[in-house]
Amino acid sequence: MSVSTRHALAVWRRNASMYRRTWRYSLLPNFFEPVLYLVAMGIGVGAYITEMAGMSYLHYIAPGLIAVAAMEGASFEVTYNVYVRMTFEKAYDAMLTTPIEPDDVLAGETLWAVSRACIYGGAFLLVIIVFGLASPLRALWLIPIIPLAGLLFASLGIAFSLRIENLDLYSYYFTLFLTPMFLFSGVFFPIEERLTGVWLWVAEALPLLHPVRLSRTALRGDFSMVVLWDLAYTLGFSAVLLLGSRSAVKSRLTS
Repeated sequence: MSVSTRHALAVWRRNASMYRRTWRYSLLPNFFEPVLYLVAMGIGVGAYITEMAGMSYLHYIAPGLIAVAAMEGASFEVTYNVYVRMTFEKAYDAMLTTPIEPDDVLAGETLWAVSRACIYGGAFLLVIIVFGLASPLRALWLIPIIPLAGLLFASLGIAFSLRIENLDLYSYYFTLFLTPMFLFSGVFFPIEERLTGVWLWVAEALPLLHPVRLSRTALRGDFSMVVLWDLAYTLGFSAVLLLGSRSAVKSRLTS
């Protein structure tokens, strides 16, 4: 990709400057959703489950919800926010009157979405440390996993945004894709114990499963060869999506 680091960072700084004005209104809803799941499922449902995969239910779901927090932070940024900037604000049209190129816009928006994922995922990581669900030393292993999850869903969301013509189509993306994936990606139960045959392969293909499994592995410390597959899927799928978005971003922003 013909990306100028300076120009991509200019796009990132523009979004960061806007976020500094609105973070109080945008941080709380997306941040508190996984916290509410942690409390409602971990304390509520956890009262009826003595153990899950060798640990308390609260300890089981906490790492998966870190990946969910990163997913939501990145996803909302590269869906509604990108669409508004592209279609209504015409912010990208203004950027392209400068030396900034479409590839720079794609790289800058992806970088900013990863930054948002780190804000949400990092804040939730602090919550589980305060709750006593992870030691600060063990939590250090999660620091590289949060931006990886953000990169995956930033790539996925921006690929979708560049190919739709109607804002209403995001209801399909969130309701028919992200929500079912959230429920069947190992966040709330071990998929290998409850799913069999083709359904297990379907779950394995879902993007969220891999950062969830990486997060849980990092907190438990039981590293295996599956980690390499999860890393390869996350990085490989992100690269494929971003490379596939190059032609779409050029077509969409220069047409």
